[in-house]
Amino acid sequence: MEKTWKPTTAGILSIIAGAIELLVGLGFAIGLGLLGSLGGLLPAGGILAVLAVPIIIIGIIALVGGIYALRRRVWGLALAGAICSLFGPWVLLGILAIIFVSLGKGEFK
Repeated sequence: MEKTWKPTTAGILSIIAGAIELLVGLGFAIGLGLLGSLGGLLPAGGILAVLAVPIIIIGIIALVGGIYALRRRVWGLALAGAICSLFGPWVLLGILAIIFVSLGKGEFK
């Protein structure tokens, strides 16, 4: 089977979206720590703490899925990474990643 650009593009899009998600999640986590050290401007269990961990986990899944898409291995994990790329204002990256992973399914081992 000839290699096409579809899984590669899907992997790059998933990695970009995952990196953004990871940075946003870490920003929330760091922001929570900074706000807590500034005299408790937000309660310790505030919205940032609730959002930080899931966003970081989703970002990691998107990154790993993107790497698997680039290597054309484990189609299901590449698709999961593309789906995790959907969460956030960069939803277009996730939609395109899902389309390209799906179209390139035959290239995965």
